[in-house]
Amino acid sequence: MQRFLQRFVLLVAGTLSGFDRLVFKGKLCPLYSPEGMNCLLSANHVAHKEFKQYAKEVTARVVETSGVTQAKAQGRYRYLNSSKIDKEQAAREFAPKKRGRKTGLVCVLGCIEPCWTFDWATDGNGGSTIRGEPGKCLHLYHYYQHPAFGWLYVRLQTWFPFEIQVGLNGREWLARQMDRDKLRYTRHDNKFLWVRDWQRAQRLLDEQLRTDWQRALDALQQQVHPLHPHHLGRMPVKYNWTAFQSEWATDIAFRRQEELEPWFGRWLRQAMLSYDHHDILGFFGYAPSLYRKGRNRIETSVLANFEGRRIKHFVGSNSLKLYHEANVLRTETTLNNAGAIPVQRPPADDPAGTVKRRPMRRSVADLPQRAAYCQTVNERYVEALATTAETRTLRELAEPLTRRVPEPRHEPGAAVRYVRGLNPLAELDAALLTAISDPRWMVQGLRNRDLVAALYPTPSEDPAERRRRSARVTRLLRLLRGHGLLEKISGTHRYQVSAEARTRIQALLACRNANPDELVANAA
Repeated sequence: MQRFLQRFVLLVAGTLSGFDRLVFKGKLCPLYSPEGMNCLLSANHVAHKEFKQYAKEVTARVVETSGVTQAKAQGRYRYLNSSKIDKEQAAREFAPKKRGRKTGLVCVLGCIEPCWTFDWATDGNGGSTIRGEPGKCLHLYHYYQHPAFGWLYVRLQTWFPFEIQVGLNGREWLARQMDRDKLRYTRHDNKFLWVRDWQRAQRLLDEQLRTDWQRALDALQQQVHPLHPHHLGRMPVKYNWTAFQSEWATDIAFRRQEELEPWFGRWLRQAMLSYDHHDILGFFGYAPSLYRKGRNRIETSVLANFEGRRIKHFVGSNSLKLYHEANVLRTETTLNNAGAIPVQRPPADDPAGTVKRRPMRRSVADLPQRAAYCQTVNERYVEALATTAETRTLRELAEPLTRRVPEPRHEPGAAVRYVRGLNPLAELDAALLTAISDPRWMVQGLRNRDLVAALYPTPSEDPAERRRRSARVTRLLRLLRGHGLLEKISGTHRYQVSAEARTRIQALLACRNANPDELVANAA
């Protein structure tokens, strides 16, 4: 985000990047298949036709030990007769009205909700087996004020396979950390409007990435489900924890809300009118072929409500959104399907194996890698927004490009050769600048063949014509490098547009397509 911060150095008070909402799931993986359940019943000497009675007895013991009785005695239990009732709001009604950092159980909510469960059936050969099927059962929501994580909930499915879900907020956690370190701040909801020391707060957020999640989540499981693993009898299984959903937010706090709002309106218009599917794929680090092959749904939605406006881009079930609240501008990447993200990692079963591009894992062990990816997405988006903040005149941007300059030198001592100036208003040079400004090249850069395809949409079958096109593009690459608009990626045949060059190109192209009346009015 350095370029963005350089543009707004006098307006920005500080930044924070870290997890916002986190939802984890704990599963007893072997029990999610009929084969696993058959093994459990066999190990505990339970006949298939006795499964329902056996499951009811186990469920009764799980509910009894989960703290429901104590919660009822303390007036902290409520049964919800509809799964559509807002659990968060219902739980907040039990929270102490007085301010303070009390810790412990807030309440327990019970609700019948859909789940994946099991029943016994005949197998068609005169025998019986266990089959999986969708069903409904009692779920217990335990809400806590945790001493480290702050406000969170733990949801326990009280029927086989006893799935657990944990939801917490990284900003709530940060507030606890800052209270512990006596770091003063002003907070609204899950955003920090002012912090005494922003860099210190960022270091506290970074500490969250070094959490032993397996141990922390196991401790929460023991609080709501202390009977585990004894209720499984002679087949104890350990919970496997995954990150079901994550939100990684980059907050940029402006000094005053009045200074942020005019800029946000410009950024919102730019995102709505300028960012197409190529731009959105570029932010997520995908190749454009992913769109052409129809492998992902790409959408953009704009929402306006009493809190303000926000724009949200979807790639499949993952999303990227921009909005502001008070003086805080937030860019947020949400991952619902980590497996759709290719990352460099070794095989899951061989940490010392070959590292190559593989789908991102949902395991809590890979949360630091997930965080690094989401931060990159946020930074690409903020970098794109920074191009609208150019305060230099068009003359300052364009004049250096119109002069003749020395071409890149390949050999020491070679005679100096020059390349011509560019004319951004001419059709050929404008097409060239438009081609290299495409966001798809932000990730891996562009090659000679990529620029040929962009400038010549219709392929040629004539070998001589293909060579002519390639040779012309080679000269154009030399021209662009001479003007500093392209930088060679060391050790490759690829080139990238620098941040400074992207600013110049987008400003020039915007001016070329501008309405003369608007230009005259703005100049006046």
